[in-house]
Amino acid sequence: MFDIKWIRDNPEAFDQGLARRGVSPLSAKLIELDEKRRAHVGKVQDAQQRRNAASKEIGQAMGQGKADVAETLKAEVGALKVFLSEAEAIERTLNEEIKTILSTTPNLPLDDVPEGADESGNVLYREHGEKPNLGFEAKEHFEIEAIGDDMDFDRAAKLSGARFVVLKGDIARLERALGQFMLNLHTEEHGYLEVQPPLLVNDATMYGTGQLPKFAEDLFKTTDDRWLIPTAEVPLTNLVRDEILDKKDLPVRMTALTYCFRSEAGSAGRDTRGMLRQHQFNKVELVSITGKEGSIEELERMLGCAEKTLQLLGLHYRVITLCTGDMGFGARKTYDIEVWLPGQEAYREISSCSVCGDFQGRRMNARYREEDGKTISHVHTLNGSGVAVGRMLIAVLENYQQADGTIRVPVVLVPLMGGKTVISGKA
Repeated sequence: MFDIKWIRDNPEAFDQGLARRGVSPLSAKLIELDEKRRAHVGKVQDAQQRRNAASKEIGQAMGQGKADVAETLKAEVGALKVFLSEAEAIERTLNEEIKTILSTTPNLPLDDVPEGADESGNVLYREHGEKPNLGFEAKEHFEIEAIGDDMDFDRAAKLSGARFVVLKGDIARLERALGQFMLNLHTEEHGYLEVQPPLLVNDATMYGTGQLPKFAEDLFKTTDDRWLIPTAEVPLTNLVRDEILDKKDLPVRMTALTYCFRSEAGSAGRDTRGMLRQHQFNKVELVSITGKEGSIEELERMLGCAEKTLQLLGLHYRVITLCTGDMGFGARKTYDIEVWLPGQEAYREISSCSVCGDFQGRRMNARYREEDGKTISHVHTLNGSGVAVGRMLIAVLENYQQADGTIRVPVVLVPLMGGKTVISGKA
């Protein structure tokens, strides 16, 4: 969400930023609507003042025996009341028209974000490790012998339909271990506060982080008008909605391990095998609330926290800076972490870390008090996967598979697996 006053003062910068994201100029239309609204508000104020003055004049005219003057004034007041009653609806319409445009306009990219129309314009930021040489032809995660029916898509389809999975036995425990490992790392070493938020949220919460109104088709909605969260970013970030924080308490860093729910409306025919793209999945989310200074540095810190999970698990990955045409709606800059999957012989996204500036802060009316105790500014927000648990499970299964069909358990997960070092698929 943008400040209309900033747009009035910086129309060229606004339109140039939108152009980098492939969006047509909007400043002229917004300024025209804002001028109409301001002019209308001025007329309303003038009418209110005249109505109040005329009402007093009626009393004076009656006291002076000027009935004809009083009747003329009464007619004028009546006409003003009609105008004012209609004016409220006109102002509401203008406000809604401006809000609709602003609330569906994407954030402006930072200057150092590479330009591009789609993922082909993304740029390599850094790489960690080398592609593993397993010494045999790697299988995709759902083909590994030791998994057996502990990754059950058929029974999941019977229960819920496509894009669901039932995990059992050691595979279920391995997924649980990964979530706990990441949550422990972020709380104990990286200083994030663990939170267990609701999985069902209202319209205002979805609006605050930018899922509504533009992306409703990507969400699941209940019959009582609540929404299943697509990511814990939504409830965590909204914890500060309509609040004023103190600068001394920033940054606020939170993490949560939750189920996430996505309709995958635009993914028909993509990743239909395996559990890479599911309607329901676990994810560890990282959220930071900062002041306007330091949010860029916080993005680098958050990225490092997410990377640490892959480093400790001994996984090869690369970090990509997303171009202007591939960034999410609310982001000003985004890094994607892509892990190497030997079974697919491809890099796949496992984390996305973004800085949003005050874009979400304005939508949420989330602010902080500067050190002078008087100045109030909107918070800056950041979010990142720390990381997607299901995709990390896939990465571990494919990278730690053995030639005999068993799966080694990464050293850091052995304590969380009750000392088990190998998953063989045999009881």
